[in-house]
Parts: sequence; structure tokens; C-alpha cells
Amino acid sequence: MRVLNFGSMNIDCVYQMDHFIQPGETYASTSLNRLCGGKGLNQSIALAQAGMPVFHACKVGADGDFLVEKLKEKGVDTRYIAPGEGSSGHAIIQVTPDGQNAIILFGGTNQQMDRAYIDQVLAEFSTGDVLVLQNELNLTGYMIEKASARGMLVAFNAAPFTDSVESYPLEKLTWLVVNEVEGAQLAQCDKPEEILERLHHRYPQVNLLLTLGKQGCLYCDRSGEITKGRSISVKAVDTTAAGDTHFSYFLRAILDGSSPQEALNLAAVASGIAVTRPGAADSVPAYSEVVQSPYFLQLQEDHTHAD
Repeated sequence: MRVLNFGSMNIDCVYQMDHFIQPGETYASTSLNRLCGGKGLNQSIALAQAGMPVFHACKVGADGDFLVEKLKEKGVDTRYIAPGEGSSGHAIIQVTPDGQNAIILFGGTNQQMDRAYIDQVLAEFSTGDVLVLQNELNLTGYMIEKASARGMLVAFNAAPFTDSVESYPLEKLTWLVVNEVEGAQLAQCDKPEEILERLHHRYPQVNLLLTLGKQGCLYCDRSGEITKGRSISVKAVDTTAAGDTHFSYFLRAILDGSSPQEALNLAAVASGIAVTRPGAADSVPAYSEVVQSPYFLQLQEDHTHAD
């Protein structure tokens, strides 16, 4: 089994702010860092850190060579990355002292996917392989269709949420991952349990992961069985890659045959460690660090006693 991540690559300009900037306000940042980012890049690195063999595909501008080098450094296979025209994707990220973030995205070469390129990359993969997607590239619906037709398992993190998500063939997914805001937009309701109920009714063959921030998460498998995942209590420094880390570690565990509860425990600890560090790609912990963490050992012990 191989994992292909058709995912965004961004140059992240991260501004440390005392507070989020307000309309009409001019305010000085306390620091600026130029980092590697994009949900796709973050998830490829998180999957590699989790021990998965992962291939990354996207188009990148001449200004994005360091993004490719970062993927290579973290153990991601970059053979399917292709040159694009103009600027790579980039993000302007404000981070407050409590670790919260506000992000402005520019698509750049992330929006230059074409069917010939997608077909060429997918032709290298087959039944049982996994395609990972986010919602920062164009032609995402086309990728879901083509990958599903090849017998690939498709995991889609519907972030950032746009109206186009509802036009995608979501019934062909293996896993759909949304946070509480994205889930509410897609299901047209607010309560977590009701969100899962509606989405399960609409897409009965899709496994659903609903993340709820500090409240943990809920996982609904194809049978309709719901598993609750906890979060761990840490002092957050930067939450930018929290969701990407959680999703990637959860996927690694599920693909390994772990139970949903074990997968959610692993994901909770990995994302909990990530938010204690600045940056996105560089904040993701290695698998060995996660499984040796006292947080993980405690969650596993609690799970054993509950059984």
C-alpha cells in the first residue's frame, strides 16, 4: 500500500501578533518567519513522520524550491511534483500569544492542476493505494472520481470549506474529515452528533471524522458506530498544523489496522505535541516520540480499563 498526497504547497509568512488585526488598524508584528506550509505539504510531512511511505504531487513555482527540499528532508518522495507558472501558493498567518491563528491564502501554482497531469500521476497507482486530498487545489472532484475508478482508497479533508465541496462526488470517498465549522456548513446543522447523523445518512459508505478542537473528536464508521476521541491538555504555542497532524496520524493508525479508539488516541497525542511548537511542518512529531509520550501511554491505559 502506498499513499499519494495530491496536496497544496505554500510559503507561509507567519506574523506573531499581540492580537488579530482589525479592519482599518495598523499594528506592528513582534516577529516574522518565512516557513514551509500548505495543508498538503503539512500532511505529507505528518504522514512521513508517522512512518508512512508517502508520495507528494503538486505544481510549484520557481520560488518554491525550498518547499520541495523540506519534503525531501522529511522523507517524502517528491518525484511527482511538477513546475508551475508564476508564484507558488502562499499564506499570511497571524499567530496570537495563546496560539490561535488567522490565515489568508493565495492559491498560486496550487490552482494550476490539469487533467493530463492528474491522469499521468494517478496512472502510477492502483487498487488498494491511498489518495489523500485537501481543498486547496483545483480539480479536486476530478481527482476523487479518477482515483475511485482505479480502486484507490480516498481520504478527503474538506478544508478550507467552500461551496464547491458539495459538488464533489463525496459518496466515492473512503474517509471524509471535517472540523465542527466545516461539518456544520456541509450538514446544515450545529450539534456534533446531528452533523454526524446527517452526513452518515447522506454518505452511508463513507467513514466520517469530525474534529472538535479542545472537545476532542467523533468518528463514525460505515456501520454508523460512533467513537469519541479525547484531546490532551497542553499549553498551545501555534495551532497551525494541529488538524493536519491529527488527520495524518489517525490515517496511519487506521491503515495499520488499529481500532478507531486507538487511532484517535494516537492522533490526539500527535496533534497535542504539535501545538506546543512554533510553525507548521516543523512542529509535527515523529512516530516514536508520540508512542513513547506519557500522554499516549495514559490514553491507552484508560482505554484498556474502559474495556
